[in-house]
Amino acid sequence: MMTFRAFTRSLVYESPNVPKEKDTSSIHCLECYGRNIYIGTRGSVVQHLTLPSSSRLEADLDGTTREGRRRKLGSGGPVSQLRAVPVLNHLLVLWDRSLSAFNMFSLDPAPSLKRIQHVSLFQVCESSLSTQSQDVSVELVTASSRKRGIRIHVLGVDRWECVKEVALLQDPVALAVEDTVVCVATGNRYLLHDYKTGNGVDLFPHNLNKQNVIVSTAGRGEFLLNGPDCLGMFVMSTGVCQRPPLQWPEGVLAAGVCFPYVLTLLPQALHVYSLVDQQLKETVCLLGAKGLLPTKDGVYVFTEREVIFLSMVPLEEQIQTLAGCERVQEALALLGGVQHQLLQDSYQELEKTITCMVGFVHFHLGAFTEAKDLFIKGELDPREVVSLYPDLEPVCGAFRSHLTPPSHARDLKALRQEDRATFQLYQCFLAEFLSAVRGTEQGRRSGAEVDWALLRLYAEQGDAEQLHLLVSSSEAWDLDASVAVLQHHQRYFSLGLLYQSHKDHMNAIETWVRIADGHYEDTSCSDVYEHIVQTLSLLPYSDVVWAFADWTLLRDQEVGVRIFTRRDPEETHLSVQEEVLVCLKKYPQALVCYLEFLVHDLKREEEKLHSLLAVAYVAQIQPVLHRREESDSGVREAREKLQQLLWQSSHYDNAAVRARLQPTTLLLEKAIVVGRGGDHQQALEMLVHQGGELQDAWAYCQRAGRGQTRELKQSLSLGLLQIYLGSSGFTSAAVDLLNANAAAFDLETVLQVLPESWSLQLVSQFLLGSLRGTSHQRRMGGVQRGLAQAELLRHKYTWAQASKGMLRVPKGCVCTACKKDLTDSEFVCSLSGELTHTTCSSCTKS
Repeated sequence: MMTFRAFTRSLVYESPNVPKEKDTSSIHCLECYGRNIYIGTRGSVVQHLTLPSSSRLEADLDGTTREGRRRKLGSGGPVSQLRAVPVLNHLLVLWDRSLSAFNMFSLDPAPSLKRIQHVSLFQVCESSLSTQSQDVSVELVTASSRKRGIRIHVLGVDRWECVKEVALLQDPVALAVEDTVVCVATGNRYLLHDYKTGNGVDLFPHNLNKQNVIVSTAGRGEFLLNGPDCLGMFVMSTGVCQRPPLQWPEGVLAAGVCFPYVLTLLPQALHVYSLVDQQLKETVCLLGAKGLLPTKDGVYVFTEREVIFLSMVPLEEQIQTLAGCERVQEALALLGGVQHQLLQDSYQELEKTITCMVGFVHFHLGAFTEAKDLFIKGELDPREVVSLYPDLEPVCGAFRSHLTPPSHARDLKALRQEDRATFQLYQCFLAEFLSAVRGTEQGRRSGAEVDWALLRLYAEQGDAEQLHLLVSSSEAWDLDASVAVLQHHQRYFSLGLLYQSHKDHMNAIETWVRIADGHYEDTSCSDVYEHIVQTLSLLPYSDVVWAFADWTLLRDQEVGVRIFTRRDPEETHLSVQEEVLVCLKKYPQALVCYLEFLVHDLKREEEKLHSLLAVAYVAQIQPVLHRREESDSGVREAREKLQQLLWQSSHYDNAAVRARLQPTTLLLEKAIVVGRGGDHQQALEMLVHQGGELQDAWAYCQRAGRGQTRELKQSLSLGLLQIYLGSSGFTSAAVDLLNANAAAFDLETVLQVLPESWSLQLVSQFLLGSLRGTSHQRRMGGVQRGLAQAELLRHKYTWAQASKGMLRVPKGCVCTACKKDLTDSEFVCSLSGELTHTTCSSCTKS
């Protein structure tokens, strides 16, 4: 299992062994800038070292660090503190309570800078190290060994000057500077002082006798202090704590920040704490450690004889290691904490990787909803999941996973053998996940593998609906392999859809026909026959349509004919139409449906089609009439359609239809054909004298007169009356006709044809109704005339009101009709403002 490490250890320098009683070269302090390291010894020596030029210190650099110049400062006493000021090329050295400046490389004293005497501590203001003005200078804070206070100096290339003194109540024992704020530890407490504004803040006490006083910078505007009860306190320059305190052990010698970690030095070890969650992340064994120096890339730790560099492992590698150790929450927390230090692309990739790793933890625990959401959020390559499943590994081909599986990862191959029910849950999850990413950018990167895996899953699980959608929506299939899978699982309807998606319509229809005929068993489609008909209707006329036309018609003529009627009208051109009619001669019901489609839906006006439809209706009705089943609903419906066609169509061959009706008992239909030929009187006589129903004769009159003039309607009614009057045994029918339909007759004409023998009482109801109708018409005419006169009067009133106003006619205005000047005082002004002569206006109206 992977082990997390935040830092890697390497030896930078080791001083030669000498007898302890003669040893004056033991390391007392350390400074670093870039590849330059400065060592201050107990023997008053400053040693310059140069690190190798590699960008990162690798495993063990013992013997590769080059020794530079040495400077012996005096006869005794340790070097207390070193500080490089690269902007001035100075190395500041505190020795024997004196602060001196030396050249950073030659270690020669700066001749123009005299020592600052009586200094116990000093710090350089970090914010002033990069000054780019012509008069380069930095600010320096020193603590006096004689006075209780601190001094602020301005340090230049060849001068330093004390610009301010700040008195303290006690001697300072440690200090750090951030911008213009100095954090000072005195004999019993910590305090802040802003030397620009003069403002100060007392923080909290400490026990100098029981703990080491620690004051160091922890980032921009923040200090790290060794507080009471072994708490590492983070204090802003304003005196506010924005981070929770860090609990560390007793006896901490030194502490510093190498973001995102806090490092605490103990006599035997270095503890590494996270600034993100305040937890101990690593312990590095360091025997005899004396001090530490944090840098941007790591931390230097020194003992009396060695300088060790703890190089920070790249943040990306740390995060991946935590995730690999299944410390995913720590990995996510660290990633969020260092986001501003990573490139945007690097951060996004790490976030996706960690998110996917967390998803796999949930996946192997069976928390499928969380796993799916995390896989989608992390844009996981679907093949990472597919490759885990037995039998689906070949789907991914040469794909190799880039993610480390969790230690508790389930072996799905073993699970399939031991717990089939649980394995099926994993299969359902995979199908749901692949379905969710299919069609997205995440799924398109491995679209063929996703589709192939889904095909296998749906076929095995029997998810017919999803399987049908899948094989219908993609052409990127290995056809032979897919056919084998579907046949193995007996998914024959889906097999047909697969053929169809590859434009192999012949095999598709053939497969479905076998299902419909019972050769294949597949219940995934409730009506395979209907599906076949619909598919054929969507295909252009081709060998496939003609190959299966007879099969569909033999099974059900009314449904099967839809392969010809449910298609684009533009496809039904004359040549195809003739071919279909020939095909349908054997199927009378289908022929009727197809002719209805041509005549009623496509509005075709060919005489042949209308005549064929009428004859087909007759052929459909006649066998039923021979069996004396006139009340059959199918017969009634067919006769209604025939009668409607005969009345409405003017394109059929009257003689041919009449000849076809002649041997039948369809009396009303015969009469309609005769009447459509123009002989209404003969049609009525047929209905009256050839055994028809009397109401049929009157219905004929009403239908024939529909949409015609009043005179023609009255003529038809009078003709029927005359037939009744001229025939024996129809007197009561004539009386009933007159009395029931008085409004359909002209009274004067009827009185002329009535027999003189009829009494007034016999026709009194007709006479009353006729007179009442005449009176009503006369009165309605009067009402209409009154309304018209009122409308005229309204227009006259409007004209009169408009005439009262003044209308200015400018000189040179001409008539819009004749284009001549308007010279008379009378003229016409239209509503649009056009002026015309009165004579021109009357001519225009006429």
